[in-house]
Amino acid sequence: MTFEIHPLTEADRAWVAGFIAEHWGSPLMAVHGELFQIDALPGFYAIQPGDPGRACIGLVTYRLAGADCEVMSLDSLREGLGIGTALLEAVKGAAWAAGCARLVLTTTNDNLHALRFYQRRGFVLAGVRLNAIAESRRLKPEIPLTGYDGIPIRDEIDLATGL
Repeated sequence: MTFEIHPLTEADRAWVAGFIAEHWGSPLMAVHGELFQIDALPGFYAIQPGDPGRACIGLVTYRLAGADCEVMSLDSLREGLGIGTALLEAVKGAAWAAGCARLVLTTTNDNLHALRFYQRRGFVLAGVRLNAIAESRRLKPEIPLTGYDGIPIRDEIDLATGL
């Protein structure tokens, strides 16, 4: 299967808000003790060429933070086809063009799938914030207590890679 990667534009904001709400529960993300409006961030999306509905099959959002570019969300709706990797590469290109030195992201202790995915793409563990999700739940109470494979969601795990 082939796919195309496109940058998000202002015209995409409405469907991005719906996509993020569907896949993340809300367009708000709590991380590092802060709330972020994910659908307002820059990003890229993937579609299949020739799809008359131009349905999104992958989406990544990011924010520039000094010398770092932080990946805020990444979704691939068809895993194993390289969509997530291609979206990450698009963010790396944008980060490089913006003068960033590193690509960083945060996931939670239960998300073993994400930890495998990012480490296979050159990310290394850069830090752990023990019990950080308690603060995130104060900002966004709908964060569940239990995540993937029945693992309690407690900690934020930072990963980073150079550009």
